[in-house]
Amino acid sequence: MKTIAVASGKGGVGKTTLVANLGVALALCGQRVVLFDADLGLANLDVVLGIKADINIQHVLEGIVRMPECAVQGPAGVRVIMGSSGISTMLRLSRKRLAALLAQTSELADTTDFLIFDCASGADARVMTCLMAADEVILVTTYDPASIVDCYSTAKVLFRYRHDAQISVVVNEAPNEVSARRAYETIASAAQEFLQKPIGYLGFVTEDRGVAEVTRKRKPFVLARPDLTASGHVMRLASSLAGTGSTPVQAETPSTGASPEMREAA
Repeated sequence: MKTIAVASGKGGVGKTTLVANLGVALALCGQRVVLFDADLGLANLDVVLGIKADINIQHVLEGIVRMPECAVQGPAGVRVIMGSSGISTMLRLSRKRLAALLAQTSELADTTDFLIFDCASGADARVMTCLMAADEVILVTTYDPASIVDCYSTAKVLFRYRHDAQISVVVNEAPNEVSARRAYETIASAAQEFLQKPIGYLGFVTEDRGVAEVTRKRKPFVLARPDLTASGHVMRLASSLAGTGSTPVQAETPSTGASPEMREAA
């Protein structure tokens, strides 16, 4: 079972929508997928996927059910471990208890190829606990300069906690491939210059008006609109993960050096 934590430096980059569709895309590639809503207390993966259930991760925490029993059926055969929204117990969960809870996901190994954590935005200690529980981390950013800086900052904090972290970037809502590459190279070159760490590039998902329309209907766009350009890009990300994986590819450091914003974040 491969575990992947998906996070972002800031909210509003389409992370949860990407996680939902990436999970479905992996299932369409023949993989057995479990999506874990790790945004403690403010969960909404169920909303994006359009599913409902009476059981969630809080029931595992309280010992009512075991982790495999908490996984409910979602679109395309994806199983989903739903979080709880607005529950004070989850919002106050300590790092130690969270780590113990995440360790129980090992019970899914025999029936799962990919376990994907949809983590909260930011770089606080609990987010880092989720990221360190995964084999690899995917950071989602957009082409927005603030999002790029926050993505780098999240990577910097993770490397402090785990020096051998395997991190890749997905540029979401990119206007084109050139812009996506430029955003990635800004992050990767800063990581190489200031941290001496490689950050890989998994790919990008284009800005697509059709995505918002389908998402409002609480359906994965890779299922409802496979004709969308964004759907093709997500399927390409899934094929990469299911096939060769997302081995970090080091970016060349631009001769002009890092921008003032990236130097400040460093």
